[in-house]
Amino acid sequence: MTYDSSQLSYEALVKFFFEIHDFTQKDGQGADRGEQYLSVIFYANDEEKVIAQGVIKILSDKGYEVATTPGKSSVFWPAEDYHQNYYAKTGGQPYCHLWRPIF
Repeated sequence: MTYDSSQLSYEALVKFFFEIHDFTQKDGQGADRGEQYLSVIFYANDEEKVIAQGVIKILSDKGYEVATTPGKSSVFWPAEDYHQNYYAKTGGQPYCHLWRPIF
């Protein structure tokens, strides 16, 4: 699946991202620990960077300790095959994702 900004704004995507995971967790996500599991919101240009920083500021102003950092997007590397369609393969519920409306 490819992101299509004509279907969903970057700001809406960023807000949804923050609503479906624990952006306050500093050392990973769920049971997964380490640098490769840190929460990062990627941006492609300066406009997206400003939006991502703005959403982080909104959350900080609401009293959340935001561990998520903005990062410049670069080469995308697909995950290994065993990570592809993970929930369909396992039939399980997401263990580190949640949905909580905060916006």
